[in-house]
Amino acid sequence: MVIAINLILLIGLIISGLPVPFCFMTAAIYMAVVYNLSFSFLLPSGYYALNSLTLLSVPFFIMAGALMSSSGIAERLTTFAQAFLGRLRGGMGAATIVACAIFGAISGTCSSAVACIGGIMIPRLEELGYPRYYSVAMVGCASVLGQLIPPSVPMILYAWVTQQSVAACFLATVIPGILTTILMCIVNWFEVRKMKTVKTEPQIPFDEKIKVIGKATKHGMWSLLMPIIILGGIYGGITTPTESAAIAVAYAIVVGFLIHKELTPRILGQALVSSSSITGVAVLMLFFVSILAKVYTMQRIPQQLADFILSVSDNKYVLLLMVNIFLIIIGMMMDDFSGTMLSAPLLLPLMIKIGVHPVHFAAIMGTNLGLGNVTPPCAPILYLAGRIGGASVDQYFKPALKFMLFAQVPVILLTTYIPGLSMWLPKLVMGIK
Repeated sequence: MVIAINLILLIGLIISGLPVPFCFMTAAIYMAVVYNLSFSFLLPSGYYALNSLTLLSVPFFIMAGALMSSSGIAERLTTFAQAFLGRLRGGMGAATIVACAIFGAISGTCSSAVACIGGIMIPRLEELGYPRYYSVAMVGCASVLGQLIPPSVPMILYAWVTQQSVAACFLATVIPGILTTILMCIVNWFEVRKMKTVKTEPQIPFDEKIKVIGKATKHGMWSLLMPIIILGGIYGGITTPTESAAIAVAYAIVVGFLIHKELTPRILGQALVSSSSITGVAVLMLFFVSILAKVYTMQRIPQQLADFILSVSDNKYVLLLMVNIFLIIIGMMMDDFSGTMLSAPLLLPLMIKIGVHPVHFAAIMGTNLGLGNVTPPCAPILYLAGRIGGASVDQYFKPALKFMLFAQVPVILLTTYIPGLSMWLPKLVMGIK
């Protein structure tokens, strides 16, 4: 009953519009009062939890995402994707989806993918005859690739909470992310076939196409090197995720000032202020979530929740379905950061009890929370896309629903019930047992 009231209080406050960090603060205070715990003990535990080198990567990745849109990197990534796919039927839509995936390999967050790729691609798509509401739906749904294609900030937070390898959690979502990208491109192809207004760029001879691709590759070479440097450093054992994130920031500044020459001191200042504001909110939220998680652990609430759910059914597949539904609902109510921080400590004991590997659960959580982030009634990421694209929810909800049902839901089911889909790469690269 206590945890039920706690979750109702937390979700109710979030729906009411109270800033997320203060929602977690209220939930933590409620638990401390109910269990008569000393705040002089809980507050230091929150500070201690934040003393983590892994967490230092979060503000760096947020800053890298902010700088990408200001330094011309994001625009060159979309031009590169367009060179390969732009002349196919529905190719610009597919290029937008692929650009979100590539952007996810640098920024690691959904919201930055929506802001960056949406701001660049929605006007381009409209010029080619794509309805604005459709473009908004597609960008909103494709932006969840930001938390599936590594490096992913939610996966960093998950690894921090559950004491797992960050690199292994990154790898767990690679194949689900690629599958989601492919299925979204297929859905887009079927949808564009029915649109008479969509114009396709004229076909050109093969040798000319090679020249166009070569030019786009040369033009975007410095942008394409960024994910290679980040991921190559992590998986090559050269850098930690935190060091790679810091290198990404330095790289974006150098490229923006000296190579693309689109970054100015004023724009750099704006990007730093924006990313600092987001980081401040994230750190405050992590502080209160750490305290709440500490109370949960002390009172064995995750174990009690696991026992309660197991009393409903002992069938592993039914339990996984229940967990999926719970995660989607959490994703509807919260952003990817807070959803991860709440769900990971609550549900991991249950997952371990029914034989789900923590790294496999990272992929289950990433795919489900991604779907929840674009599923009404709250749908924080989808509504953000609507604000950026200037379309109303009654227009873009129907096409968004098609991307959810025919691209995201199948990947969730495959990821949940076929462990090898998410565990193959961590086993191959990291030797995860």
